[in-house]
Formats: sequence, structure tokens, C-alpha cells
Amino acid sequence: MARARGANAVMAVAFEATYGTPPASGFHKLPFVSSGLGDEQNLIESDLLGLGREPLPPSRDVVNNEGDVVVPVDLRNFGYWLKLLFGAPTTTGIAPDYVHTFISGAPALPSMAIEIGLPEVPSYGMNVGARANTMRIQMQRSGLLNATMSLIAQGETKGTSTGAGTPAEAVIERFSQFMGEIKRDGMALGHVVSAELSYSNNLDKVEVIRPDGRIEDADPAMVTATGNIVVRFADTTLLDQAVSGAACELSFGWQIDAEKSLTFTLHEVHLSRPKLPISGPGGIQATFAFQAVKDSVLNKTMTAVLMNDVAAY
Repeated sequence: MARARGANAVMAVAFEATYGTPPASGFHKLPFVSSGLGDEQNLIESDLLGLGREPLPPSRDVVNNEGDVVVPVDLRNFGYWLKLLFGAPTTTGIAPDYVHTFISGAPALPSMAIEIGLPEVPSYGMNVGARANTMRIQMQRSGLLNATMSLIAQGETKGTSTGAGTPAEAVIERFSQFMGEIKRDGMALGHVVSAELSYSNNLDKVEVIRPDGRIEDADPAMVTATGNIVVRFADTTLLDQAVSGAACELSFGWQIDAEKSLTFTLHEVHLSRPKLPISGPGGIQATFAFQAVKDSVLNKTMTAVLMNDVAAY
């Protein structure tokens, strides 16, 4: 029997019409860096006395299925993760140039079936009822551009054959860190060393009494959009804003060309007031933590716009 290896692992995903029920078709093969999905069931130590010092058999606890999936921020496949996080986009344009606009705060979010396949064994785990809780993206000068998606699923079914059939596969075209740009009120923000963007649906697990020990669902709660920007201290633009308590618009984007780009726009951002630590003779840096809130005019906190050649998600 062959041993399972990550190099041959396969992830196939499809959106569910009914929560917790994997569709019979419509799966897509997506690239990933790592996956922490899968059922986990702990044991509860016996508390019985009066039967001697030797331990008695434990009881099984509830089943949990949640974990992080690290995925590349790419031109085509990342749209499926954005749909899971924000809900279905509004798509405009004509072939081959489409614009997919995702809006924060949707009252209902889709769920996804995610199969992790290890063909050498063979072992296939179909994770059902997966919802996106949090997305985190780190921006820096160099390196690979990945997103960490924190997911909560209802459960997993193990099998020796795939339930995803022959999934569709898109050409991988990754965005790179060097393509990144941060703008403040539409103007490029200079002196930025690194940044982090986080968006969360703050899912509330519906933990009810069931014979299978699984959750009933995971409901979206209040949206949070937070992060930080680390800058070389060369001017007081951000500091003045933090001190005054004024808000601004921040956008984080990557562009391959005019028809291939991804942009996250936070419409009303408030900055914390940072210290300016001096730790040596080198440059002085300041870290501005930020919180985004609903813009009173646009009535939304964040917009994500993905431009590519995919007709629909």
C-alpha cells in the first residue's frame, strides 16, 4: 500500500444547494498550500469511582470540523473563495473581460462541499457544510501571496473513491507580492513596509443536540474588517489622521494588467494612534492598526473587485 503524500493531494469544491448535502456534480479542482479541514472527535475521560484504580473506557465527545485552508491569491480560482466569504458577486462585462464585484455584509452566505483526496491510499474526505469564517492576507515586498481561509464545516464523510467526479480545472495565474499597491483616498500610500488585511463573518456555530454530534449550521454575525499597516516614519499623514480620529478609504490591490486585477476597498477606516519606538540607529517604523466600519453613504464596509476571464462564479 502506497503512503499518502501532500504532493498528490487533490482539493475539489462545489457550492451546495442544500446545507450539508454535497452536490452530485459541478466540482472544481482548486490549488491549495495547506489544509486543516477534517472531522475531529475528542475523548472524555471516565469519572466513575468505586471500581479500582485502573482506568475505565472513555466516552466520545462531539464532532468538530473547522480549520485553516491556505490558498494562493490567484486570478481565477480565488473567486470561489471570495464567493464563499462574501456571497455571490455581481458580474458585468463581456467575454473575455469580466468584472466580479463582491459586497460585505450579505444576510445569507453560501456553503461549500470540499473533498480532500489522497489517491495513494486511497482516501477521500468529503467535508460538507463548509462556510468561510475569516480571510487573512499578508502584504509585503517579496514572497508568495497567499490567503488563509478559516472555515467551519458541519462534518466529513470518508470513502475510498472520489465523490467529485472529474472536476473542472482553471489555468493558474497567481498575483505576486511585487504587484501590490495600497491606496489612501484613491492616492498611492508611500513608505509602506508591510500590511495585513483581515475580514471575518464571525460565524456563530449552532450547537444543538443531535445524534451524530455535529453542528446544525454556522450563522453569520457582525462583520469585522481589520488589519494593520507598517510604515517607515517619513511624514505625519497617517499619524495626523489617527490623532484627529478622522476616517479615510483604504484599498489593497494587485494588478497583472488592465483586465486582470484584484482590489479590496475598505470604505471608512479608522486608525489607531501608535507609538514611535526607537530601537537602534536604523529607520523608525510605525504600526497603524485599523478598523473598518460601514460607510453611511455606500451602506457597506468592504468591496472586493476581481477582474478576469471567468464568466461566472
